[in-house]
Amino acid sequence: MARGSTRSKLVLTEDEVAQLDQLRRSRTASQRDVQRAKVLWLYYDGENIATIMKSVGMTRKSVSKWINKALTMGVSAGLRDTPHGSKPILTEEAKAWVVHTACSKPKDFGYAAEVWSRQALARHIRKNAKGQGHPSLTKASKATVQRILADQPLQPHKVTYYLQRRDPAFESKMREVLLVYQEVALRNQQPAVADSMEKVITVSVDEKPGVQAIANTAPDLPPVPGKHPNIARDHEDKRHGTCSILAALDLHTGHVRLASNVGIAVGSSLHC
Repeated sequence: MARGSTRSKLVLTEDEVAQLDQLRRSRTASQRDVQRAKVLWLYYDGENIATIMKSVGMTRKSVSKWINKALTMGVSAGLRDTPHGSKPILTEEAKAWVVHTACSKPKDFGYAAEVWSRQALARHIRKNAKGQGHPSLTKASKATVQRILADQPLQPHKVTYYLQRRDPAFESKMREVLLVYQEVALRNQQPAVADSMEKVITVSVDEKPGVQAIANTAPDLPPVPGKHPNIARDHEDKRHGTCSILAALDLHTGHVRLASNVGIAVGSSLHC
């Protein structure tokens, strides 16, 4: 003879009955919620644990868990998962420490890397959080650290290049050069006079020193239909020292007034 259940009956209000009935028939709710609603509905309808297990396809432990929870805390609580623990609270001091660490270089903490990667920064935060007085960051994931940095925003894993001004007289030199170009522009706007004795030529001179002069060691091979679609060139080359290229650009006409190639032997220097 089967032993009777010692559990209490599930007492529901009309609204709770309607809620369970609607949820167990729902086609849009999650399967987990529908399954739990069926468990409570069948128990409310007087079915035993074994019948409920077969009907919903759950284990005795799971069926008993949701029934006991509903009997103890009510139907609404019986349909929800109990939160495990509490979410750690990130204080402003903890966030400030993460930002300060991200703005420092990894080598300041004994690492070999030049810049932080997201994974390395998150690993360093977890490792040193407790010692710095921020236990809420001991389990911080890479996404958590990234969200803290995104509020600033900061991207310590990226490098942007800039040009540092090392010449203290840069502003005055720049002004002189710009005045020359402005003067050339004003002269170019004036009509040319054929018999004028005054003739001004303004040029911009630049050089490219140390250009390697190389030559092929073997002739190029032409393309061959069906075999070699490209020109073939030997990967080795001959070195003929270096070359310095100097050129002067006429700012009035836009033409190169002077171009000079000065050959320099390897190991020697150019004297002016």
